[in-house]
Amino acid sequence: MWNRILHRRDALRVGSLAAAATLTPIGIPKRRAQAATSDSGAGARYPTADSVIFLNMMGGVTHHESFDPKPDAPEDVRGTLKPIATSLAGVQFSEVCPNMAAIAHKFTLVRSYSHTNNDHFMSQAYTLSGRPVSLADIKTEPNIGSIVSRLQGPRNDLPGYIAIPGFTRPGPPPTDLFVGGWLGREYAPFCAAREPEELDFTKGSGDALAKLTVEERLEPAAIELPQELNYDRLAARAELRKLLETELRGAERLAAYADMDAHYRNAFQMLASNKVREAFDIASESATTRDAYGRTKIGGRCLMARRLVEAGARFVMVDYGYDPDYGNLWDNHNAVSQNHPVICEMAKRPYHVAGIDKAFAALLNDLEARGLLERTLVVFVTEFGRTPRINKNGGRDHWGPCGSMFFAGGGTAPGTVIGSTDRNGAYPTSEGNTPGDVAATIYRAIGIDPTTRLEDRQNRPHFVLPEGRVIPGVFA
Repeated sequence: MWNRILHRRDALRVGSLAAAATLTPIGIPKRRAQAATSDSGAGARYPTADSVIFLNMMGGVTHHESFDPKPDAPEDVRGTLKPIATSLAGVQFSEVCPNMAAIAHKFTLVRSYSHTNNDHFMSQAYTLSGRPVSLADIKTEPNIGSIVSRLQGPRNDLPGYIAIPGFTRPGPPPTDLFVGGWLGREYAPFCAAREPEELDFTKGSGDALAKLTVEERLEPAAIELPQELNYDRLAARAELRKLLETELRGAERLAAYADMDAHYRNAFQMLASNKVREAFDIASESATTRDAYGRTKIGGRCLMARRLVEAGARFVMVDYGYDPDYGNLWDNHNAVSQNHPVICEMAKRPYHVAGIDKAFAALLNDLEARGLLERTLVVFVTEFGRTPRINKNGGRDHWGPCGSMFFAGGGTAPGTVIGSTDRNGAYPTSEGNTPGDVAATIYRAIGIDPTTRLEDRQNRPHFVLPEGRVIPGVFA
């Protein structure tokens, strides 16, 4: 069966997007979003988050080589990596996750992450929004961060939704799924880095040995003040703009102008704030801290997320998936064009599973040490897992039915493993938890009622989340 599962190896074209516009995910549970106030009655924990770090690993992270190894499965399922003990009795991770294994008691692991779609575009849009979509709708639904930004707003001069770096693009064609959807462009994330010249990462080198350690520049261009423009002149320009706004208020272009105006206000506030510029200055961190996170792209991005939350950021997405150096980083079919080693060797690379193991553990430990973890919900997500059976090229293919993700901080129950999977890691043996359920859990943690109605640009009402439930046990 595994060999017959339909998957797309990033080979979609513009024409196929249009032809498949009527396709919709099937079999997704129709569970109405819950506005729950508690999870398990007496003894339940309660959400304490006022910030979210959304660790978004787009491309499909392998669960067998990370948080759900299957040592008793056949060889072509279990692979060559060995399981290791964690800080939780009877719970094992892959050998390339020693750092997360050591702190398994600090987070809530969900092994029953599951839905029925194997398409990157639709699954990523589902993961980012909590809403199942067709190919025609992949850019119409707002990201979870967009909803948070709309309802809770910016804080401490930082935008309400920040993406680090914000240029991951599934494809071909390269498609930006970091969108405000029907909320409008002003609620798309503020992207913290410049886009690379080449956004079609299927054309990248994909060289498994390229740039094992990277000092990545993440300071956004928006906070760099041109040499010829001091703050007095900047303020004067702001006053001039107010006069122009008065003339534009009655113009037919008002709706489009509102998008630009919101971004302008954010940029001006950031330019004028020393604290914002300091938050983006990762070079001020000690060598010890940099080494703890790892001198890698994912390490630097997780460290930047901590700095931004510490400065007051509301919702920070760490974006790590499609890359100009590594190609389709997590999409490890091991097609010849990808130039990847076999999946079990790929997982050992410091920019692959071994890299997120180091960076994620450092992030949780750092937040805890600074007293930030209880008020910060950390969520690791990916759009789906990988096939149980390793394919003939030594890779794993798309697998919506089963994957792993986790929550930490923000009042969640640490040291908990929710759900289980069968002997081969193919299907949950407990009830599956969809991206909609993940979204409902995030909204619960940060105090947003999913039954809240918001209006789009045409004044049409929408629920924050039509379908999804708080995952039982996360706050138990």
